[in-house]
Amino acid sequence: MKSKRQEIQEAIQAADNAVFHLNAAKECLRKAGNWGVVDLLGGGLLSTFIKHSKMGDAEQELASAREALRQFAGELADVGDAVDFDIQVNDFLSFADYFFDGLIADWLMQKRISEANQQVTEALERVTQIRSRLQNLAD
Repeated sequence: MKSKRQEIQEAIQAADNAVFHLNAAKECLRKAGNWGVVDLLGGGLLSTFIKHSKMGDAEQELASAREALRQFAGELADVGDAVDFDIQVNDFLSFADYFFDGLIADWLMQKRISEANQQVTEALERVTQIRSRLQNLAD
C-alpha cells in the first residue's frame, strides 16, 4: 500500500504532465489563431491550409491535455482522504469537445480558438494552484 507522501508525489507528477500538455495546447492555439487572423485578412489558400494544419496540431494537444487532466483527477482522488481538493475536470475537458465541430466561417473559428485558449488558461491556473498546494503538503 502506498503512503500518503507517495500518493501526493504521484499527483504532483500528474499535475506536471497536465501543465506540460496544457502549455503545448496553448501554443498550438496561439499559432492557429495567428494564422486565422492572416486568413481573415485575405491570406488565401496557403494561409487557410496552414491554419487548418495548426488547428490539427491544437486538436491533438487538446486531446493529450484532456487525458493528462483525467489522470491528474485520478491521482487527486487517491490523495483525497489526505486532503480535500476540489477539481472539476469536466469543466476543463469541455474545451476540446466543442472546439472542432466543423464550423466553416473563419470569424466563427477565430472565436472558437479564443474561447478554447481562455479555457486552457483557466485550466493551467487551476492545476498550478492545486500543484502548489500538493507541493506544500509534500514538503
